[in-house]
Amino acid sequence: MTRLTYTPYGGSTRPFTIGLMPLDLARWIEPDSDRARYICEKRRLIETHRDEIFVAEGETAEAQQEVLDLLQAHLADDHPARARSISDAAEQDPPPLLRAGLLVQDDLVIMRRREDGWHLVAGFVAFPSSWSLQEKFGRPMQAIHADVPGFGEGTRNAALITRIFDSLQVSHPVERLNWSVNVTDDLFLPLSKHRRPPPAGPFTLAERFARVERQTLRKLPKSGDILFTIRVYVDPIAAIAHHPNASKLAVSFAAQLDGLDEHQAAYKGLTLQRAELAAKLRALADTLSPA
Repeated sequence: MTRLTYTPYGGSTRPFTIGLMPLDLARWIEPDSDRARYICEKRRLIETHRDEIFVAEGETAEAQQEVLDLLQAHLADDHPARARSISDAAEQDPPPLLRAGLLVQDDLVIMRRREDGWHLVAGFVAFPSSWSLQEKFGRPMQAIHADVPGFGEGTRNAALITRIFDSLQVSHPVERLNWSVNVTDDLFLPLSKHRRPPPAGPFTLAERFARVERQTLRKLPKSGDILFTIRVYVDPIAAIAHHPNASKLAVSFAAQLDGLDEHQAAYKGLTLQRAELAAKLRALADTLSPA
């Protein structure tokens, strides 16, 4: 389903920056007509890959329930037609975070403050963008971001993220956007798939997919933990041709690709295809520009 709901690769944000923006709570969760596909895929993954997509420390049940209660209240108030899950988890008494994740298209992560920083203590992440929930489980934020260029332990960005988390207020949630390029439109994209090199040879823009993450951070009023939500949107890059600002969007996307340094391009898996992808985007822009 082609939406291009968000296009951060068009210049609205810069890659590898924190880029937080204030979040209107009325827009916290954005269910759409593709919701059934996401929920059905989550249910399938619970049956086939549960250990990869769900983790929780033993003392997180109350925070999980807080997340479930907040989501149920939000959906009832702002999206009453979508307030009920398509179906609950198959088990008799599913953890609250698992139930919460089956209400929405978003993935859900709970972060908790400890002496050495904010740790990932629970998560239902069915649609990871080339990372492993199990590898990040229980680790502090600076370790979670260790392989992200410019965000590892000791960097300015790592310290800034800790300060942002420490100062986040219940009444002032925030959001940010991130993007990547993949050779598949699969929602479930664990690290193992990312490690596969892209197919050799020429490709078309219909065979490359822009994967956008809309991320929100919201401090939980009871536990003091932070809920991190991640909504994934995937569209073929060729869909840019149908965007109202298609030519400008294609040129801006190409410029962002050109602007990545060697480490950033490698992290995004673009080393072998960045130049050709940027050239194809500029060629698309040329075909759309007035003669």
